[in-house]
Amino acid sequence: MRQFVLVGHDAPTDPEFSLNDLPGAGRVDVLCRCVTAAFLLSHGIRESTRVWLVLGDSLSIRFEGRDLRRLNPDERSTAALIRGALEEREEAIGHMDAESSPGVFVSRRGLEGVLDEVIGESASSDSNAVITLREEGAPITDLDPPADPVFVLSDDRDFTTRESDLLAERTDERVRLGPQALHANHAIAVAHNYLDTAGFERY
Repeated sequence: MRQFVLVGHDAPTDPEFSLNDLPGAGRVDVLCRCVTAAFLLSHGIRESTRVWLVLGDSLSIRFEGRDLRRLNPDERSTAALIRGALEEREEAIGHMDAESSPGVFVSRRGLEGVLDEVIGESASSDSNAVITLREEGAPITDLDPPADPVFVLSDDRDFTTRESDLLAERTDERVRLGPQALHANHAIAVAHNYLDTAGFERY
């Protein structure tokens, strides 16, 4: 299982946003591009992938690749899945999920709660790692590809000081994907390629 935790700093936590102005809705367009980059292949879907969208550090939306339905390449349909999850947020109690559509769940977890969840899973195997993607990190090629990694990354904004401190305490590695800063969705694609090729060695 590959997991991506994306922090959406200005993302809405209620469903009252327009599908016609996703950039103006707290950069929901960035979140949508990241979701599709994480799951979609040219003629298929990555079933062994999970994505967490952390919204406003108060809600999270979880996408499960093996169960996802109606995920298309366009941002608008992905935004509709996000909006549908937010419509069910009142059904989420504590860290208990509410399922809004197949493979899409909403819960009242902020970043710390999501990290607790993924760290608890990764602790069960030596082949897992929780990795923060940062421009100032070590080259990813210095890291042996873990079997079940969790990549934590930010949207179009930097991590806050609180988030950076939390990640420094809770994550195993801090790495960069190359010499240039990448958009979050491109970073996800590069991370997948790194894993698909056993660390850029097998094509």
